[in-house]
Amino acid sequence: MGAAEALAGIVDTERYPLAAPGGAGWDVLVSRTRDELEKTGCCVLPDFIRPALRDALRAECGAIAPHAHYDVETVNAYNIDVSTPLPEDHPGRLTVERGNAFVARDHIPAGSVVHRLYASGLFQRFVAACFGLPRVHELADPLSGLVLNVVNPGMEHPWHFDTNEFTVSLLTQEPEDGGVFEYCPNIRSAEAENFGDVRRVLTGHGGDLVRGLTLRPGDLQLFRGRYSLHRVAAVRGDTARHTAILAYSERPGVIGSVARTRQLFGRVLPEHLAAEGRAVRVDRLLD
Repeated sequence: MGAAEALAGIVDTERYPLAAPGGAGWDVLVSRTRDELEKTGCCVLPDFIRPALRDALRAECGAIAPHAHYDVETVNAYNIDVSTPLPEDHPGRLTVERGNAFVARDHIPAGSVVHRLYASGLFQRFVAACFGLPRVHELADPLSGLVLNVVNPGMEHPWHFDTNEFTVSLLTQEPEDGGVFEYCPNIRSAEAENFGDVRRVLTGHGGDLVRGLTLRPGDLQLFRGRYSLHRVAAVRGDTARHTAILAYSERPGVIGSVARTRQLFGRVLPEHLAAEGRAVRVDRLLD
């Protein structure tokens, strides 16, 4: 089976013509997606995954969800050490409990829907075009390149910024209630932290800056989470919220830090130890 046929078996390529790069349909889709990302930092492609695959998608991710690493911990929006010396009114001093969990890539079967999508060269080409990049690379990190985010009932993924320049995610299971994705479009930039507005949101006084987004299984989300503060609100009911996160980078060979990897997965591998200290920052933001 060729790459185009393989992708067409996963993605609704009639609606989203990823299998024909450079064609008229491709150009229109990429242009529309890029415009939305430029305006709001977020674009959702509804029903991206073929409806016939959604049950398999949910079942595959449900089967690996028990491998998620749980560690309720006190964090801030920048995911830096909460004991870091900061000015009294700095938003990094505001802390919450993080109760969401992650399944690492080495627990996700290579034949699963999300893994096949993540590794697809045509899909990667589409992602790169949408973010205005010549190409994207799978993370070299054996744990964090492709993960499943699990938010169980009663839990939330609190306000935070991403360390990646951009994120691609796919909802695989929606909760019975709650679990709304909320974000503040471009609340900061590579040049300006905008601590005042960030503090307003974190203290509950920045509702004018917040947008809500209810996603459905099979919806693809492209997001510039480095610059947009975001969270998943508390999940209610009896069903967990599952989201596959497909992480790419502009640069090859990217591996997460030891501290961040241990925080997310409860373990590190020799690759993380070997790469420590070699990370290249793309900006001077707090994190």
